[in-house]
Amino acid sequence: MTYILLIIGFALLIKGADFFVDGASNIARLLRVPSILIGLTIVAFGTSSPEATVSIIAALEGNADVSLGNIVGSNIFNLTLVVGLAAFIYPLKVQTETIRKEIPFTLLASVALLILMSDVALVGFGDNLITRSDGFIFLLFFAVFMYYVIEVALKSRHSSSDESVPRNVKWGKNVLITVIGLAGIIIGGDMVVTNATEIAYALGMSEALVGLTIIAIGTSLPELVTSITAALKKESEIALGNIVGSNIFNILFVLGASSIISPLAVNTKMYIDIYVMIILTVVLLIFSRTNYRIGKREGMLLAIAYIIYLVYIIIRN
Repeated sequence: MTYILLIIGFALLIKGADFFVDGASNIARLLRVPSILIGLTIVAFGTSSPEATVSIIAALEGNADVSLGNIVGSNIFNLTLVVGLAAFIYPLKVQTETIRKEIPFTLLASVALLILMSDVALVGFGDNLITRSDGFIFLLFFAVFMYYVIEVALKSRHSSSDESVPRNVKWGKNVLITVIGLAGIIIGGDMVVTNATEIAYALGMSEALVGLTIIAIGTSLPELVTSITAALKKESEIALGNIVGSNIFNILFVLGASSIISPLAVNTKMYIDIYVMIILTVVLLIFSRTNYRIGKREGMLLAIAYIIYLVYIIIRN
């Protein structure tokens, strides 16, 4: 039965992502804003809802390793395998604003996380914690990011106000399709994580390994499926915006909310993963600057990087 539910979960994920991308791209046209902004907001926040659910529940239960590990593991998965596979399917065009502002903002969020969790190194005593005050700092950064996105969206609307929208593109239909797609993504993602975890425990995998692999990968499946679906539909701006927006949302909002609920103790092993995440964000920025696109070759390198990282954490744990 577990295997059947796993297959149903994957089916819901794939079909949900199909609806979600179609609905979201049409909403962008109706709002007269660039697809990248819809990717950075509606799509990114929607596909990050599993990470938010898992991390906040883990924080409520006092399980800091799961809460922090899920976010860092998911972001590394997004930067490597999700970008890699999407780019391999269809080269991802990168806008100037994404290179100048959005990817650097992701890097800023990652560096802020490293600084705020390094209490012992900076103060010289105590424990490494992401405290409630750190959580409020993350949420303030998130508010700044949202202000930037809204401002860009309003400017884009004014500059494209004369563009016509096809008559067959209707608000009601596309909002409904987007909501149904998001529901399919969330329910399907939850089914995949729950049943894959059960199978992993039955096969004798440790809790730490399950958290770093199954849970992190499972909660990132919506991003993976949505970005691949967007790439197949040649909506490369939604594919890339989804990944960048999800990583920002994961660190600033999810970790911010989680640490406000309950301060998160930091496992010393996690520092290596944070460094990996920061290095990969820099690599994404470098790849984006080459001809303003992430091509098949770069995509393959990123996918291989995730396989190497996965082998490393399996050996480490």
